[in-house]
Amino acid sequence: MEEEYARVQGLFTGISGFSWLVSIGTIMAGIIGVSNIMLIVVKERTKEIGIRKALGATPWSIVSLIVQESIVITAVAGLFGLLFGTALMAGINSLIAGQDVGFFANPRVDIGVAGTAVALLVVAGAVAGLVPALKAAQVQPVVALKDE
Repeated sequence: MEEEYARVQGLFTGISGFSWLVSIGTIMAGIIGVSNIMLIVVKERTKEIGIRKALGATPWSIVSLIVQESIVITAVAGLFGLLFGTALMAGINSLIAGQDVGFFANPRVDIGVAGTAVALLVVAGAVAGLVPALKAAQVQPVVALKDE
């Protein structure tokens, strides 16, 4: 019995480790995606950034603008993902209600884990927007106004 328990625990440890690996990979892919989107946003808004700088905007205000936009994008996407995942769990719960499924009965989303995940997404969004924001802050107003 003890060996069987150890084997099952090893299986769940492996599943947990694999879950962490997939989660970290997904967050890294998300950071790269948001960073690319923000680079495109900075490129398209080069004239606007040049006009802001010509009117006296500080580099910090430009960085702040881009990072805040990046945070909003990731926070909204994270909240939609959280709502979708919670709805999916509720749907699964309603499908297996009344059946003897043992360990998998009453699936639910832990609010602490969900809050941590959204907080991590917001931090990841800030990191993803930082490089494009620093690039935008280095734009010279005269060059930006000439840019097509």
